[in-house]
Amino acid sequence: MSNTMTGLELRSLATSDGQLRLSLEEVTLDAPGPDEVVVRVEATPINPSDLGLLLGPADVSTIRAEGTPERPVLVADIPQQRLAGIQARLDQSMPVGNEGAGTVIEAGSNVRHLLNKKVAMSGGAMYTQLRKLRARDCIVLPDDATAADGASAFVNPLTALGFTETMRAEGHTAIVHTAAASNLGQMLNRICLKDGIPLVNIVRSEAQAAILRDIGARYIVDSTSPDFQAELTEAVAATGATLGFDAIGGGKLASQILRAMETAASRSMSSYSRYGSDTFKQVYIYGSLDTSPTVIHRTFGFAWSVGGWLLTPFLQKAGPEVVARMRQRVVDELKTTFASHYTATISLRDALKPEILAAYERKATGEKYLIDPSL
Repeated sequence: MSNTMTGLELRSLATSDGQLRLSLEEVTLDAPGPDEVVVRVEATPINPSDLGLLLGPADVSTIRAEGTPERPVLVADIPQQRLAGIQARLDQSMPVGNEGAGTVIEAGSNVRHLLNKKVAMSGGAMYTQLRKLRARDCIVLPDDATAADGASAFVNPLTALGFTETMRAEGHTAIVHTAAASNLGQMLNRICLKDGIPLVNIVRSEAQAAILRDIGARYIVDSTSPDFQAELTEAVAATGATLGFDAIGGGKLASQILRAMETAASRSMSSYSRYGSDTFKQVYIYGSLDTSPTVIHRTFGFAWSVGGWLLTPFLQKAGPEVVARMRQRVVDELKTTFASHYTATISLRDALKPEILAAYERKATGEKYLIDPSL
């Protein structure tokens, strides 16, 4: 091959004078090393976890278009009081995109067998036309899979499997999940139905409940119901759930889950204790769809914990054997359990159109955008 290859990459720059600038930059790749590949990226999803880096703490209502049709630029204001929280990234042009899929177009001497294979990838910087990375950060896709099939093979599938692995490792037998009609929530339902794990799904509308009923979910509770706390308690009692995963983060939902678990547990207590039940209850916050403070009303004794859960630390702790088993299951069930559905496929330039950014920034349930950088 020639020693270098050139492509466009989407970059996010937060400046110390309070501007967010999103642009397409030309990047040049050197030849791959012995254990590296160069992939032509053909599909990469916009996940909520990508928006944190893409948009940072910018005020999206201030977004405006600059640049040219060929090289669009979006600019937004970052409120001064939010700059302190992102000191480490100020004035650095950062690549974006956690995962993607495409075709291997160059391969190092030790991994020549991957040439022309379709692969799924993780490792960041995926909103780009060409991505050089270690072969071990790729999964070869089945022959009948498209790049779109494999684009979301890491973040959501491994997170959903990580929830069930965490459940078993910590001695729980059932799960409560919030924002449960999301792409991730639907995957978690398919896993739990297949593996016989009782799952309580918390949604916030009848339309979301219908999505889950259609795929066979049994326990669905609507947080906008006037009887939400009582309905949640009954679902928790029926499943015996003592573990929750909360994508919302802000507000009192984590507290309401713990309270339901405590009320259900106290029903089997033979005598009263002013310290509550000794059934241990755990809620992990893994998202921040609501950025307001997390409110904990301590009405559930003392045998409880609230913590954070992130995929990368979980994978490091789980170890290579568990991770290999999880990755293999994703490949085996790519078009069934782990199928993702997209609202629209857009180009890198489309991703920098204000009206399209407004649509994917909403993070609406059932809406997921896929970028095809080759368009």
